[in-house]
Amino acid sequence: MARDGAEGIGPAGARDPAPAVAPGPVPGSDDVDELVERYEGVTRRPRGPLAVVIRVLAVVMALYHVWATFAYIPAHPMRAIHLGFGLALILLLYPASGRQDRHRIPWVDGALALLAVVTMAYLVVFYREVAYRIIRPETPDLVLGTLALLLVLEAARRTTGWVLPLLAVAFLAYGFLGPYFPGMWGHGGYSFSRLIGQMYLSLEGIFGVPLGVSATFIILFTLYGALLDASGAGRFFVDLSLALVGRHRAGPGRAVTAASFLLGGPSGSGVATAVTLGAITWPLLRRAGYSAERAGALLSAGGIGAVISPPILGAASFIIAEILRVSYLDVIRWAVVPTVLYYLCILLMIELDAARGAVRPVVAEAPPLGRLLRGYGFHLTSLVAIVVFLLAGYTAAYAVMWSMALAVAVSYLRRDTALTLRKLVEALDRGARSALSVVATTAVAGIIVGVLNLTGLGLKFSSLVLALSGGQLIPTLLLSAVVLLLLGLALPITASYIVAAVTVAPALVQVGVPEPAAHMFTFYYAVLSEVSPPTALSCFAVSAITGGNPFRTMWLTWRYALPAFLVPFLFTLSPAGMNLLLDGPGLAVLRATLTAVAGLAALVAGVAGWLRGPARWYERVLLVAGGMALMYPGPQVDLAGLALGAAAVALHLAGGRPRAPAAAA
Repeated sequence: MARDGAEGIGPAGARDPAPAVAPGPVPGSDDVDELVERYEGVTRRPRGPLAVVIRVLAVVMALYHVWATFAYIPAHPMRAIHLGFGLALILLLYPASGRQDRHRIPWVDGALALLAVVTMAYLVVFYREVAYRIIRPETPDLVLGTLALLLVLEAARRTTGWVLPLLAVAFLAYGFLGPYFPGMWGHGGYSFSRLIGQMYLSLEGIFGVPLGVSATFIILFTLYGALLDASGAGRFFVDLSLALVGRHRAGPGRAVTAASFLLGGPSGSGVATAVTLGAITWPLLRRAGYSAERAGALLSAGGIGAVISPPILGAASFIIAEILRVSYLDVIRWAVVPTVLYYLCILLMIELDAARGAVRPVVAEAPPLGRLLRGYGFHLTSLVAIVVFLLAGYTAAYAVMWSMALAVAVSYLRRDTALTLRKLVEALDRGARSALSVVATTAVAGIIVGVLNLTGLGLKFSSLVLALSGGQLIPTLLLSAVVLLLLGLALPITASYIVAAVTVAPALVQVGVPEPAAHMFTFYYAVLSEVSPPTALSCFAVSAITGGNPFRTMWLTWRYALPAFLVPFLFTLSPAGMNLLLDGPGLAVLRATLTAVAGLAALVAGVAGWLRGPARWYERVLLVAGGMALMYPGPQVDLAGLALGAAAVALHLAGGRPRAPAAAA
C-alpha cells in the first residue's frame, strides 16, 4: 500500500492552509506486521530450509481447501485434515512463550507438530470405524483423542492466550464433576472415555459446527482477502476513499471511515485494518488537526466496524448461517442496515468535529476519481461478484471461489497488479497463516459447545438469564448485552459469539425475539466488545503508530461507537424490528430505516452537545429522549420522538447562540 507522501497512485500527501505539523515516521509494511502480531499473536520467522518447509505446508493447506471445494469429502476427514494442517503450522509458527528465539524451532515443537498430524491422520484413515465407537472408544481412540485434545488447547493458548483454553478445561471439568453440583446445575456426570469419545470421535466436539465452518467457508474468505491484498486492492481502496470524500474539512475522517469499510471486509481483522490504515493516513489526520488519541479512536472504531460489514463479515457470520440453516446471503441482508447505522454514527461524530472547528481543512492529494477508476476500478469487480454469485444461487464457498478466480484474472489488466506465480504463492502462504488463529478458536469452541450440549448446560444458563430478568424482554436484552460484553473482554469475537449462541440466544428467543434477530444481537455485541474498555486491542495497536495514550484512545473510541451500542436493540425490542434486517414489506422497511437514522442523528447530537452550535443542557435532554424514541419501532413512539427532536431544534434556533469552535481533544 502506498503511504502518505509516496509517488504514484497512493495518497501523495496534503496541502494544508494552516501551519503544517512536521510529519513523523510512518511505519513500513514490516513494522505494521510486527504491530499486528504483537496484539494478535507473535509468530516465529525461521530461516533457511525450515522457512521453505513451513511455506510449502501453508501453500499446500491453501491449495487443499481450494481443491476440497469442488471435491466430495466426508465431514469428519475434511475437518480433521483442516485441523491437522492448522495444528502443525501453529505449533511450528507460534512459540510456546515470548522468551523463545523467533528464528529457530525447538525440536519439541517439531515433534508436537508431527504428533498432531498423526492424531488427525488416524481419523482420516479410520473415520468410518470410529463413528461406531463414540460411546465406547477403544484404547487407541483414548490415547490419540487425549493427545488431540491437549494439542488443541495448547494451540489455542499460543494463538489467543490463556482464557479460552482455561474456559474449555472448566467446561470439561463440569462434564466430569456433574454429580457434585447442586440443584439444577447438577447432572449424572460423564466418564473420561465418554468425554473423549464425544470430543474426538464425533462431530459434536472438536470437529463440530464451528470447525466445520472454518474448514469450508472461513479459510476460503481468508485466502480471498490475501489475494486481494497481494494484487494491490488495499492501496486502491484507500485512494478511492480519499478521492471520493477527502476534499473537505471533514474529508480525512470521512476517508478513513470509508477505507476502513473497504479494507476491513477482506482483512477480517479489526486490529489489522486499523493498523494498516493508520500507517497510511496518520500523517494526513495529524495535519488536519486530529490529536493522536482522536485519530487512533477513529481508526479503531472504523476498523472493528468492518467485521459487521457486507459482503464479507467476520468469521462468526458464517457460523450464524450454519446454525440457522440459512444462506450466507440472508446474513448479508440482515447486516446491511445495522452496518449503515454503525458507520453513520461514526460519520456524524466526524461531522460534528468539523463543525466545532476541532479539525483544520486539509485537502488530500489523491488521484482524480475518474482516472483512478479507469486504471484500477477492476479491483471492485470481485467484491461485487460475490453478491452476484450468491444472488444467482451459488453457495458461499462457490461464490468466493469464483470471485477469487475473477480477482486473479482481472489483476493481469495491469502489470503492477498482476498476480504472478511468486505473488500467488506469497498470497496463499499469507492467507493460510491468517486463518490459523480461527482454526484454533473454532476447535476449542467446539469443545465448549460439545459439553454444553452433552450436559444441557446451555439450556440451564438460558433459564438463569430468564430467571434473573424475570422473563421480561428489556431486562433480558440488557442482561444479554452485559454477558456478551463480559465475554468479549477475554474471548475473540468468534469464540464469544459461539458461546453466546448456545447460551444467550436461546433466552432471547424465549422472550419473543425472532431467531435471526437474536443471533444478530449476539454477533453485534460480540463485535462491539472489541471497542469496549478496558481490553480494546485495536486501540493499543493504533496507539503504537500515533504515539497517543492507549487508554484515552480507548475511551474516545468507545465514545465514537457509543450510540451504535443501541442499534442491536432496534431489531430486538419488537417484531417490527425485523424490518431493520430487511425482512418485511418495503414501506415498513423504509420507515424503520429512516426513523432509525433520524433517531441516531438526534442521539449523536445530544451526546456530543452540538447542533448549529453548542447545545444547552435541556436541548441535549430533548435530543437524547427524541433519539431513543425514534429508534424504538412503532408509529406512535416515532411521532413522539419527532416531536421531541423538533422541539430541541426549535429551541436551539430560537436561542440564536453563536457558534463557538472547540479545540481538538
